[in-house]
Order: sequence, then structure tokens, then C-alpha cells
Amino acid sequence: MPLLFSYGALQREHIQLSTCGRLLDGQNDELVRYAPALTKIEDAVMAARLGRTHHANVMPTRNAKSRAAGTVFEVTDAELAGCDTYEAPFHYVRVTAMLASGRETWVYVHAPSIQPRR
Repeated sequence: MPLLFSYGALQREHIQLSTCGRLLDGQNDELVRYAPALTKIEDAVMAARLGRTHHANVMPTRNAKSRAAGTVFEVTDAELAGCDTYEAPFHYVRVTAMLASGRETWVYVHAPSIQPRR
């Protein structure tokens, strides 16, 4: 089963139920070479509906000691597709990343925030 790392919304039970149709069983882990960040919600209507002005985000860094905490879940391919649909309106894309536990995972990153690593 694919692994999916969440540092934000997917850690909430109601998001898991509406996106995956079930409660997910997860474990605490950290993304390596990523730092927590915030992304401004540009759509005022969306911001009002969500009751906040920013989304959680993570940014890739060059610092090997950088970590972003969250939860890693085992999901099915169908659940991953559902998460893709959930994240698309917010301009998040799914990329691979390494966890502190040594496993590779999928994670959603705000598309305009992605910068090539050097």
C-alpha cells in the first residue's frame, strides 16, 4: 500500500471520512529536508468558508537537519486518488519525500512553493 504523509488536514477525522471513506490508522513521523510553512489562501470566498487565511504547507530545504512533523498513513490507490481530488482546488501536488523512519512517502506540497533542490 502507498504511504501518504500529512502535516495538516488529513490528520482530522472528518477529512479522512469525507476523502477516504474511513478513519485512517497513522503513525507519527517526520519529513526529512522539509520545513513547516504557511500558504496564503488567495480566494477570499474560500478563506471565509474555511475560516482561516492560510493553509499549512511544507517547503523543501537543503538543510539535512530540517524536519516537518506529521502523520504517515497507509492508503489504497483509490484513497490516494481521492486525496488528489481533495487537494487539487488548493493547488497542491503530490510529490515523493523521505521520512525520518527511512521510508519513502507521498506528500502534498503547494505547487507554487516547489523549488528545485540543488
